[in-house]
Amino acid sequence: MVTRSLEALGLDAIAAQQPLRYPGGRVSEPALLHRDKLLPLRPLAGPLGGWQVDGSGRQLDEFLTELDLPPTGKRVPVMAVGSNGSPGQMRHKLTSTGLTATVPMVPVRVTGIAVGVSAHVSVHGYVSASPYLDGARESTLVTSWLDADQLRAIDASEALNFRRVKITCDRFPMRLASGTPLPVAYLYANIHGVLALDGRTPHPTTDQHTLLTELLAASPQLHELLGPTPQSWVQRAAATPQARTQATQLFKSQGWTLPQPELLSHQVHT
Repeated sequence: MVTRSLEALGLDAIAAQQPLRYPGGRVSEPALLHRDKLLPLRPLAGPLGGWQVDGSGRQLDEFLTELDLPPTGKRVPVMAVGSNGSPGQMRHKLTSTGLTATVPMVPVRVTGIAVGVSAHVSVHGYVSASPYLDGARESTLVTSWLDADQLRAIDASEALNFRRVKITCDRFPMRLASGTPLPVAYLYANIHGVLALDGRTPHPTTDQHTLLTELLAASPQLHELLGPTPQSWVQRAAATPQARTQATQLFKSQGWTLPQPELLSHQVHT
């Protein structure tokens, strides 16, 4: 019998506590995060709520209703470009606010949204992933169906540097693994924009160790502020708000910041 615990699957990393492991292990197949387990979802034709929770003999909405939790029709699909696509991080964010960590997490194919690197340093010391517009790009983004309380908690966790924006399938075609179109979804756009070391081309995402090593090598000022290693970067940045602010300002003064005003224009006011 396959063990479905996050620990056994290697998906229990919490980026907030282990910044060099950001974004953590991400969902690669449709699944239901249920407390400390990740239960496979079997895609079927039609809405997500009719998909089967493997091993339970029940449809997803039936499974949620039996737990006295809102069904998928009363949840909001929120796309992740970074650690919100990690079950370990999602569980940590929800349980730390006293909420139930039961969330459908499904990879969704979307056209027009690409994933780059944030033009700011996070409170935990890492440099997070951030979305940007690219009409020709197709991306697969882990999408979590959040109930109202969960949505408020995730909004609050992103509020310092991100704004939730609404995207629709007429501008950004979105499709589930079953082939069913997704009419509307949300994601978090960075108020600082994304990094472009040449001032024009968004920097691709990579693991934190590689990214921070590259940034330290590209900027003597960053090396002096947070170097010499990725380990020293995350330690100093996490410990000192001023260091995070200075690093973010250095991104801008060196011409590395590429704003995303059009994406931010779709901000949802809550």
